[in-house]
Amino acid sequence: DKIVYPNESYKIIGAAFKTYNNLGYGLRENYYQKAFCQELEKESLHYECEKLVDIKYNNDKIGKYRLDFVINNKIVVELKTRPNLGYPYIKQVVSYLRAGNYRLAIIIYFSRDGVKYRRVLNPVFE
Repeated sequence: DKIVYPNESYKIIGAAFKTYNNLGYGLRENYYQKAFCQELEKESLHYECEKLVDIKYNNDKIGKYRLDFVINNKIVVELKTRPNLGYPYIKQVVSYLRAGNYRLAIIIYFSRDGVKYRRVLNPVFE
């Protein structure tokens, strides 16, 4: 019932809307990513861009995930320029949450119809 990280979430989503309002639709993801970084800085949010997180099997490292952003060392943010909020992306960020032991991810879509977003919780914490 309680919203996880409401203040940071509000600032992150606001930064996404500012990014979209300034750039519009149709750019490549890396351009949105660079502009989004500037907006995060304006909001005084600490972020790591393209953070690597280990994938483990039986406590052995077998690979790495590359997360678009980790904000304030606790929120995973994935930016997408796809038209839909798709289940495969939700499944992907749940894997990120589990691997990095994070509680919350926000998937942000820069679509033809504007900014769409979805908050995804790590089921381990529920």
